[in-house]
Amino acid sequence: MEQKENKTVVLKSNNVTKVNRWGYFFLIPFFVIFVIFQLIPLVSTIYNSFFENYMSGLKKVGPNFVGLQNYISLFETGDLGTYTANTLIMWVMCFVPQIIVSLLLGAWFTNPQLRLKGQRFFKTVIYLPNLIMASAFAMLFFTLFADSGPVNSILVQAGILKEAYSFMSHVWSVRTLVAFMNFLMWFGNTTILLMAGMMGIDQSLFEAAEVDGATSNQIFFKITLPLLRPILVYVMITSLIGGLQLFDVPQILTNGSGDPMRSSMTLIMYLNKHLYSKNYGMAGALSVMMFIITGILSLIVFRLTNAKEVK
Repeated sequence: MEQKENKTVVLKSNNVTKVNRWGYFFLIPFFVIFVIFQLIPLVSTIYNSFFENYMSGLKKVGPNFVGLQNYISLFETGDLGTYTANTLIMWVMCFVPQIIVSLLLGAWFTNPQLRLKGQRFFKTVIYLPNLIMASAFAMLFFTLFADSGPVNSILVQAGILKEAYSFMSHVWSVRTLVAFMNFLMWFGNTTILLMAGMMGIDQSLFEAAEVDGATSNQIFFKITLPLLRPILVYVMITSLIGGLQLFDVPQILTNGSGDPMRSSMTLIMYLNKHLYSKNYGMAGALSVMMFIITGILSLIVFRLTNAKEVK
């Protein structure tokens, strides 16, 4: 009897091992794609950042090993700090209203007491801007807010403005337009993520709070928000990473110049200028610095939110 039981145990373990092997086979495509399209370019970028490699007219200079000189040049010009600040300012201007509106919409759509009609329609409508190409969105807003565009025409004819306002010539109007466009494109996606988190909260918690006499505001701030913290952290970090990669909207809206006075020039636009001039050494150094900045900021956000949870 014992021998038969031992044989059955061995056969079962062999079957489990064979099944596990198939799992490794299914993982092979992921690792192949990761190595080819992620790991190799990352290593190549770090390697090129230590070399002088650019085009001077029709003459190619390099590649010559220069050590940390490309990184030193980035800090000496002061452009890295300026463009990082520009990028973060426009991200904050976009993210703050985005998270507030998404939380409100998510709370309304998931509240069974409100019984909102046409929820499917409104959920579809708020997500639609996310499906529109950013380049098309930027061209639309560029046309709307041009000096002779329909927005200026309406404001002048209504007597609100005496003459056309040059939206593209003022620092904060350009930044506001960039932030507003990104808000419109992404608040629907954020709303759906937060709704999924809210729908996963146990309804008995809300019912118990109502029985104890808690108000709607108390339920939202004392129950909903604390339980949504993991999703909020995820949304904040992914939004931060996406914000640091902001490129297409300001690139098209300002025709790649970052004007006025480079106030809307982002880090990726700065990187694109180096790539366009074929200065691969500086582009590599800037890419590595962006990777470090993104990692540090993401870690700070994670630590701050995690510290509050521990308290």
